[in-house]
Formats: sequence, C-alpha cells, structure tokens
Amino acid sequence: MRGLAVVAGGGVAGLALARGLLARGWDVEVHERADGPPTTGSSLGMWPHAVAALRRLGLDDLLRTRAVPAGRGELLRADGRVLASLAPRGDVRLVDRPDLLAALAGGLPPGVVRWSSPLTADGLDEALERADVLVGADGLRSVVRPRVAPARPRPLHQVAVRGAARGRADRVAETWGRGRIFGTTARADGDTNVYAAVAAALAPAADREDPLALLRRLYAGWHEGVTGTVERLRPETLDVRELHDLPPLPAYARGRVALVGDAAHAMAPNLGRGGCEALVDAVVLADRLLAAPDAASALAGYDAERRGPTRRVVRASRALSRISGATRGAPVRDAVAALGGRVARAATAGATVPRDVR
Repeated sequence: MRGLAVVAGGGVAGLALARGLLARGWDVEVHERADGPPTTGSSLGMWPHAVAALRRLGLDDLLRTRAVPAGRGELLRADGRVLASLAPRGDVRLVDRPDLLAALAGGLPPGVVRWSSPLTADGLDEALERADVLVGADGLRSVVRPRVAPARPRPLHQVAVRGAARGRADRVAETWGRGRIFGTTARADGDTNVYAAVAAALAPAADREDPLALLRRLYAGWHEGVTGTVERLRPETLDVRELHDLPPLPAYARGRVALVGDAAHAMAPNLGRGGCEALVDAVVLADRLLAAPDAASALAGYDAERRGPTRRVVRASRALSRISGATRGAPVRDAVAALGGRVARAATAGATVPRDVR
C-alpha cells in the first residue's frame, strides 16, 4: 500500500522512517519540536544489524566517510587493571549523532520535516483524520504512546554525563567503579566521545549544574586514562540527564497507530543498542507498509516482528545497568565484567538484520 504517514518526532527513528517511506512512494510529514538538526551530540554505536539498516536506507556514504570502526575494547577497574578485552563480532561502527541525523534528513525533500512544529496530544485526532498511518517516534515521553499502550518511564536511578574531549581515543574503553562507570570511544571529528553514568545519589541536583566539576570529583583517583580525559573535556559539549527506560509494552501498534524507537522501547544505554533498534524499527515498518494491503495488517506485522527482540534488549540493558553501576558487591561485579566475551556477545544477541519483504 501507499499513502500518507504523519510522524511525531524527527530523531533517528522518525527521520529513518521518513527516508524509507519516501523511497517507497509514500507521502510523509515529520513534526519535530526542535528548530533544526542538532550540531552537537555523542557518538552512537552501530552494531551490524544497524549498519545493514543504514545501507538499506542508502547511507553508504555516511558509513564510508563519517563512521569510525569500533575495533577492540577493554573493560577496566578504577585502578586501571584490565578486567576483560572485547572484540565485537562483525562490522561495528561509531557514528556521531549529528552526522547521522544530518545524513538522514539531508536526503529528504523540503517541507517533509516541519521543524518547531511538534504534534501535541490535542492534535492527534486531526492527524489521524488526514493520515493513513500515525507514527510515534517522539521518544521516552511520547504523546502518541497513550493511543497504543500507556506506560510511564521507569527511573534507572542513574545520572548520565555525555560529551567530547580534545584528542582522539586510541581504543574503546569502559571503566567500572563503585556506583559509576566511565567510557571513551573515538569520534569521526578526531575528538574523544565520553560517557559517564553514576548512581543518582552520588550526583545531587545542585552538583549537576557544573558537570565538569562533578566529574572531577567523582573520578578523582581513578587511572590516568580517566582523569586525563576528564581534564581534556570540552565543557560546552557536556550534557547531563537522569536515565530512564520503559516497562515492556503489550503492543507497539494499535489500529493505524504505531510506535518506533524510544517511544516503544526506551532502554538503558549500557549495550549501546538504542539507536540501532530505532533504525531497524524504521526499516521494518517501511517494508511492512509497502508489502501489506492495508495499514492495520502492516502494523500488526511490524509489532509481531519487533516487539519480542526489542523487549529482550531492554531487559538485558537494564540488567547490565544495575551490575555496572552497583555501589556494593564489587567482586561479583568484576567477575561478571571478566566474562567480557559474553558481554560483547550480549550486545548483538537477537540483532536480526532487517530484510526487504517486497
């Protein structure tokens, strides 16, 4: 079938869906709250199934020119002792979020993305009157989600700080300490991507107003790979936020309304799969809409294909978040980290490559 899709949200999932549907002859409106694509942001890990989705969306040039191979990595203790060496399976890339969003939006005709024009709960009925399909790609606090399966975000009781440090990382590294982790990866622009997650109790709200001072305090005395990176941080890039995920939804679609990306399965960041699953959602939904005779059967097929795999990733991400951020039981935590090969395999478990069902 072909028709009009109205999409709430112009992030990874919404822009990828628009790109996929337009290539298949659909009309698309994307309503986004922001006034334009972001110019700053952290790097996203693209596991093999997400790399395949990007290729399906015609973004080979992004992978060739703006993606960095992930390569081998290490899990370390706060004193610098290596707990495990990791080698991801298959083609794993690192892509800066602004580059990914710019590439997704860059191929869209003018007017498809309506910046500074978010869909509100009051406007959903009007959108459904005009559209063949309404898609919620509007993130953790989706206004579309209640039309499918109402759910409140669950706190992970952690605070994340993300940003960039001057100089290029020579490896993927993640260090685990009591109630906190610190990770680094390379960026395509030559800087280092930095992410930290700490138990919320260790980062009072008042301290979050100066994230650089917060990181200096929390990671004082850690190995030089951490403390040196903290000193090279670019303060203007730092972003601080509390982490949440979603409980399992009973459905990702109802009638002519579907959910994709974080609106359907927001997850802890520990497996690096949020952006990956958003891309695959978009490709699968576009395929289903083209192949099915009507919207309801297309969305039912999308729900059947995507709900099970993504629920498992949410569960695994939440479990790893608890383990890596534990404030007690460090010997047990380190023993789990030492099973580094299994941790790496968990990141690709259930990661099915999107197929073209045409």
